Amino acid sequence: MKLSRLALAVALLPAANLYAADKTEEALKLSDSVITANRTAEDRKDSTAAVTVFTRADIDRLQPVNVADLLTRVPGVQIQQSGGRGSTTGVFIRGTKTAQTLVLIDGIRVGSASSGGASLQHLNLDQIERVEVLRGARSAVYGSDAIGGVIQIFTRRSAGEGLQGRVRVAAGNKGVWERSAGISGGDQNTRFNLSASLDEMTGFNRTTHKGDSLASDHDAYRNKAISFSLSHAFNEQLSAGINVLDQRGKTEYDDTFLKIEKPYDKFVASSVSTFAELQVTDHLASRLELGHSEDKQRNLDKLSDDPTSFNTYRESAAWLNTFTVNEQHTVLAGLDYSKDKVRSTTDFEKDSRWNKAVFIQHSYKGDIFGTELGLRHDKNQQFGSENTWNAALSLPVGDANEFIFSYAEGFRAPTFNDLYYPMYGTPGLKAEKSKSYELQWRSQLADTVRLETSVYQNKVRDQIQYQTDKTLKNVQARINGFEAALQHEIFGAQASLNLSLIDPRERKKGHQLVRLAKRTLSYDLDKQLGAFGVGGTWRVASKSFNDTNNDVKIAGFGTMDLRGSWQATQDLGVDLRLANIFDKGYTRALYDSKNGYREDRFTVLLGMTWTPNL
Repeated sequence: MKLSRLALAVALLPAANLYAADKTEEALKLSDSVITANRTAEDRKDSTAAVTVFTRADIDRLQPVNVADLLTRVPGVQIQQSGGRGSTTGVFIRGTKTAQTLVLIDGIRVGSASSGGASLQHLNLDQIERVEVLRGARSAVYGSDAIGGVIQIFTRRSAGEGLQGRVRVAAGNKGVWERSAGISGGDQNTRFNLSASLDEMTGFNRTTHKGDSLASDHDAYRNKAISFSLSHAFNEQLSAGINVLDQRGKTEYDDTFLKIEKPYDKFVASSVSTFAELQVTDHLASRLELGHSEDKQRNLDKLSDDPTSFNTYRESAAWLNTFTVNEQHTVLAGLDYSKDKVRSTTDFEKDSRWNKAVFIQHSYKGDIFGTELGLRHDKNQQFGSENTWNAALSLPVGDANEFIFSYAEGFRAPTFNDLYYPMYGTPGLKAEKSKSYELQWRSQLADTVRLETSVYQNKVRDQIQYQTDKTLKNVQARINGFEAALQHEIFGAQASLNLSLIDPRERKKGHQLVRLAKRTLSYDLDKQLGAFGVGGTWRVASKSFNDTNNDVKIAGFGTMDLRGSWQATQDLGVDLRLANIFDKGYTRALYDSKNGYREDRFTVLLGMTWTPNL
């Protein structure tokens, strides 16, 4: 990350004109609020979108291995990895591709403009305050890429007033060491957080190959990260802030194509976002956001001095205006601008493009019904203009039930790899477009029992699909799905059941879309016993196919994790995680007809966290 860009972002803070003091920052702490659905903080019950929220308290309780592990608890979300911690990670929301999911960190777009994916595998959980996962198209609010959904990650924030330290050390098998430290604090007007972490793993062989160099090595991983957040309320109307995240390290992997010996990647994933908020009047709030993100990757091996590189630089700006007419009517209007640049050792015919957009959305919240209507116009430097819209109708039935009918459109411009990568890039590819229909039922079945279900259909026109002859082609896809999330208490324990049933098809031939299981289920159970906490997670996924013709099958799998915690003193906590306790061997992706990428088998991690008040 260049210091000049950071200095520029800081310098812009007092000059930015703008939104209500810390409304968004305070909402980050609340599990009953949501920010991602409409780009402004609102009560979760008022949102028409299907959203799952993980707070910092949830992350500490669930003890996930990484962000991908956390996301498997979201109904309709599937994960693909090329071999455990630090390996390339793909996220499939409701049967859509990784590139059809928009990923935001502190409100700004991140990821690679060449591949279309975000480097979620490098996000350290100790740097994260909150994760929101929106399921379903949201292009009328966010523009390109939001066909399957939106994942927004908020970096660590202040724990409250005063000064608090945080130190964590954890160790496990496979040579895993996790170390992190941080300090946060502030007063009524100013909040800050500074965190640093270092993760290391000697690793394991990431492939199932036998009989050559791929089978003999252990693939290590190293990740060092730092994050910083600062917000200040100048008065009751004006506040501003900055969020910085920088992650860099090294990942060893197995080259399953060229069989190069001991290849590795050096990576950098960073972002800087600034905001200023102003409560202009009692009815009008305005927010300005400026962002810069970088995604860099250098591919090397121990025998060559000629690395390849793929670097993405993204600049973004947004101006959001929320007009609250009265308690029932709210209007959100805004402008978006973004520019992507790719710098690579691969010669792309074009290596940059910009996108400009204007959007407006009206929400009505009444006692008998509610409505939502949004419209967005995007102008892309390469693909011209695109209009998208969404609409929703919510119908409360008594005090405990609500039905929501919605329609949403999405689109995605092809990546630079899709268009120009040597051997398979196809310059004539069309932009992907989608239309989705959804019916939700939300019910408070009892005081401690809540059920949320969705039935949906998503039709994707001109979906870009990799063919068996190593070319790209626009195809037509149709995804039907059902998902359910049940939260309840059983014998004083907190339980969460998430179920997803999908039928993802390429419409012409009727084949199942690649690497998507038709049935997935997860179940979390946690109980607090005084100073001790115990819990477990059970996950199941059905079979999938590794190729477009459905000739190569990937077997289904099931895993079980256990966890425990002990709050030894007010400041000192101990935690233990036993993952994949039955030592199940499985893979989520194959690289040929017989061999695939290994997922972690049995792992154990013992950690200690100290949080003193200073």
